[in-house]
Amino acid sequence: MPKALAKLTDIEKDDTIIVLGIDPGYERVGIAFISHQKTGKPVLLFSTCLRTEKSKILSHRIAQIADELNILIEKFKPDMLAIEHLFFTSNQKTAIAVAQAKGVMIYIAHKHGCTIEEFSPVEIKVAVAGHGRATKQEILTMVPHLIIGDIKNKIDDEIDAIAIALTGLAYRAYRARA
Repeated sequence: MPKALAKLTDIEKDDTIIVLGIDPGYERVGIAFISHQKTGKPVLLFSTCLRTEKSKILSHRIAQIADELNILIEKFKPDMLAIEHLFFTSNQKTAIAVAQAKGVMIYIAHKHGCTIEEFSPVEIKVAVAGHGRATKQEILTMVPHLIIGDIKNKIDDEIDAIAIALTGLAYRAYRARA
């Protein structure tokens, strides 16, 4: 069992929505599960950064991500996957590998009954910081104000996954009002 999974606790679902936020990659994958009831701030249930070994071939790395993600989804039973839309302007080899890994992540979440929502970096920045040109520092500053839970000592990939999950909640709330 991966080390990150050792700190899991049982989650009881009631009328809450649980959103899985993913910052996709194949070397490092930011993962965050947040829950939200109709009132109050969202709560961070769990976050981690899944890591794969550079020495392994891509198919083994993607399989590892799929296996670990499957275990986490079975544990937390999210209702929605919020995942960042890929945007690459340079390294096409990396873009293709990340796209392959992302496709598997979407498939695993879909297989577990999650609704799937993709968000661009600009949409995430607007949802979290209030404007689409927010810097990484502005996102890091805003996330602790938007969620209940200890985010100290979280790495960037985890914070990004939390921001993506928060965007999923904001999008859902907006759609409910529309």
